[in-house]
Amino acid sequence: MRIKFGLPVSLFFATVSLNSASGPARVPVLLELFTSEGCSSCPPADRLLEKLDKEQPIAGAEVIVLSEHVDYWNHLGWADPFSSALYSERQREYASHLDGQTYTPELVVDGVKGFVGSDQREAEQSIRDAARQGKAPIQVTAERVEKKARVRIHVDGQGGGTLYLALAHDAMRSQVLRGENGGRSLSHVGVAYSFEKLGKLDGKTDFERTVSLKPGGATRVVAFVAQGGSGHVVALGQAKLE
Repeated sequence: MRIKFGLPVSLFFATVSLNSASGPARVPVLLELFTSEGCSSCPPADRLLEKLDKEQPIAGAEVIVLSEHVDYWNHLGWADPFSSALYSERQREYASHLDGQTYTPELVVDGVKGFVGSDQREAEQSIRDAARQGKAPIQVTAERVEKKARVRIHVDGQGGGTLYLALAHDAMRSQVLRGENGGRSLSHVGVAYSFEKLGKLDGKTDFERTVSLKPGGATRVVAFVAQGGSGHVVALGQAKLE
């Protein structure tokens, strides 16, 4: 619907590889869903994102998803517990170089293609198109130390761009009490709760960052490089902390 981050108590190590021992490497593709629990048009898009994440249906593509809950629905009867002005602003930045529109649900693929987030046919075709372009590899490792995560990122073969780091709950569920989805139990996948710009690469290939974790089970750690101006995602990787 349109609407104008002492001694460690515990340690866990996670890493991700973009290559598969049983077949050719899949190209990672970033899907960012701008959504809201206050929007009655959003649950179908949330379900589609979960399906794409779970089933990985596109040959040659590794779909990496982030649900970014905007806050501009919060005054219409229900304050989305996962929402942040940060994601509303990120969506507006995308609008400035996409179609100029801000709405929910919107799915943005690799920073360069935006459309209604419940459109499965458009989503699958956009993932195929993005996978054909390829990406520079990123290795992401993460260690859980008490209530924080120590994240290390290595970028290969990428000359420029800005590096971003996002943390997201693996899956979350919410009972909506009011607003357009009042009385419904909604589920979400890859729910972003931390999103920061680590800076421009400028020839640098290794980064380290310690970030705070939020309660809520497993956390996905997503790192990507986007080109200035266009927002095109040219390098991407993720790890998972249980």
